[in-house]
Amino acid sequence: MASGGLSVASLWTEVNRCGQNGDYTRALKALTKILHENRDDVTALHCKIVCLVQNGSFKEALNVMNTHSKVLSSEVVFEKAYCEYRLNRVESALKTIEAASEQTDKLKELYGQVLYRLERYDDCKSVYTDLIRNSQDEYEEERKTNLAAVVAAMSQWEKGPMEDLGLPESTYELCYNAACSLIGQGQLTEAFNKLRQAEELCRVSLADDSDVTEEDIESELAVIHSQMAYVMQLQGRTDEALQLYNQVIKLKPSDVGLLAVTANNIITINKDQNVFDSKKKVKLTNAEGVEYKLAKKQLQAIELNKALLAMYTNQADQCRKLSSSLQSQNPGHPRPVLIQVAQLCREKQHSKAIELLQQFSDQHPESASGIKLTMAQLYLVQGHVTKACDVLRSIEEFKHKSGMVSALVTMYSHEEDIDSAIDVFKQAIGHYQSETPGSAAHLALVREAADFKLKYGRKKEAISDLEQLWKQNPKDIHTLAQLISAYSLVDTDKAKSLSKHLPSADTMSFNVDVDELENSHGATYVRKKAAKVTGENLPKEQGQGEIKKKKKKKKGKLPKNYDPKATPDPERWLPMRERSYYRGKKKGKKKEQIGKGTQGATAGASAELDASKTASSPPTSPRPGFASGSSAAASSNVVPPRQQKPAASGATRKKAPQKKKKGGKGGW
Repeated sequence: MASGGLSVASLWTEVNRCGQNGDYTRALKALTKILHENRDDVTALHCKIVCLVQNGSFKEALNVMNTHSKVLSSEVVFEKAYCEYRLNRVESALKTIEAASEQTDKLKELYGQVLYRLERYDDCKSVYTDLIRNSQDEYEEERKTNLAAVVAAMSQWEKGPMEDLGLPESTYELCYNAACSLIGQGQLTEAFNKLRQAEELCRVSLADDSDVTEEDIESELAVIHSQMAYVMQLQGRTDEALQLYNQVIKLKPSDVGLLAVTANNIITINKDQNVFDSKKKVKLTNAEGVEYKLAKKQLQAIELNKALLAMYTNQADQCRKLSSSLQSQNPGHPRPVLIQVAQLCREKQHSKAIELLQQFSDQHPESASGIKLTMAQLYLVQGHVTKACDVLRSIEEFKHKSGMVSALVTMYSHEEDIDSAIDVFKQAIGHYQSETPGSAAHLALVREAADFKLKYGRKKEAISDLEQLWKQNPKDIHTLAQLISAYSLVDTDKAKSLSKHLPSADTMSFNVDVDELENSHGATYVRKKAAKVTGENLPKEQGQGEIKKKKKKKKGKLPKNYDPKATPDPERWLPMRERSYYRGKKKGKKKEQIGKGTQGATAGASAELDASKTASSPPTSPRPGFASGSSAAASSNVVPPRQQKPAASGATRKKAPQKKKKGGKGGW
């Protein structure tokens, strides 16, 4: 027993020495020997679990804890929750932490990280705020970094107002998270400047470390550069953004989440062009572990873009499979349905597309507005204008908007359904009359309704609208004139009484400079200025009529050989062959072609000197390689026309912003 005790003591000395040196593999060997002597030694089991965690053997550590759960009980709650967290069993880790009898600081740190992964940002913010307030140690800066990341996530994904917590921006991680918060608020210029500041801080902080190479610095800057490219993309600077994205891809960073987001954003820039490059980039979004690195909305955006890319590359089955999977995961989200509809439209199946939209609209009325707009568009494509109008009028959210009223009136006018157009005006005016009477939108609708009725000869119906407008502004002469014109058909006495409110001719005269008006830029006709009066050219006395100058007619041109004494040929208007004296061309001897041969030679002389015409001259042989009497044809390569693929209606691509960088211990 004594020798055994000395052996165990020496083994513990070995464990202590290996633990201080960080040699956890040798420590495990010593602990295995100790546990061989005492299988239920709590200290040895705890040390073994710590060594396994330090070596990254989380599954083995969890097995040890589950095997000896009765002995260990609450001794290893943190280690168990941490192993579950690192194995991406986030829900199990949450239950383990909440079931703990005592909430230590390190357990609260882990609790905050678990809540962040579960996207429970409000609870996570409360945990970190409490930790910063009630603890003072060397990890305060990392806690502030994590809190800044939580605020950035709330700004980006929940679109909440940005709360100023007084966090410093002394490190590049804090500065980066502050930039992400600004992006969520739409302050792109300020965010870009903040990212520049984070880049400078990163270079300065890493330059002091002699062990860090330039490649390590560029790898650490990759997430900042990718976020800068995202800001450029939002600002419309797509060429610069694409160049910066490709630089990040070439670095091949180890963060699979960063690679996936960068590749996805390149795909959004390519759209339906350069699909081969997009197909290469989409492979980066399928890397192992991506789903644990990104937020749910980022993953959803990537899957949507995969479905769109499948549609643009004519992979109809793949597109339907991906969109159906997205719809099952998010039943109330309209985008997967819109992608399916776009694919059906590419296949010319508009009726099925409308049925699918109608079905989704009935099942999810809260998301029906955008779906019904797409339905109306498809009806218009098919030429069913009235059906499109019925669908648009069923959208309660946009029913009385000025843009919707304008669209409905235009379509009804195209169909010559004036009564329905007037009914649209009537309902919209009634809505504004009850909600915001006398507002600018209300009076504008009344004015448009009155003008529309007058345009189509409905003067009697326009009287009430015109009276309402005139009461609002009695000085409006134009409205008063329209009202008098309308009453003249219905009640002449009323028209006469209203005409008394018209201003007199003297008050309606305006001091207008005619010359200035005629010389203005928009004048279509300019009257010529009168010539200056001289002594010789005095104005005529009153009573004398002005003699209009007659334009001289130009004489027609006569032929060169015109003889005025000769009688013109009465058949000169007929073609030469149809004239009575035409006898056809004479077939005589050909005239000698002088000057057509060699210089100084005549046709006769050249014929005598031509040796090929003599009987003793042999026949010429054809050129070698060609058949005599044949001609060589040149072959040409025909370039096929490039196909242009139409864009999908109602489906757009989304850009996935970067994940917020978080610091801290425990696997962040």
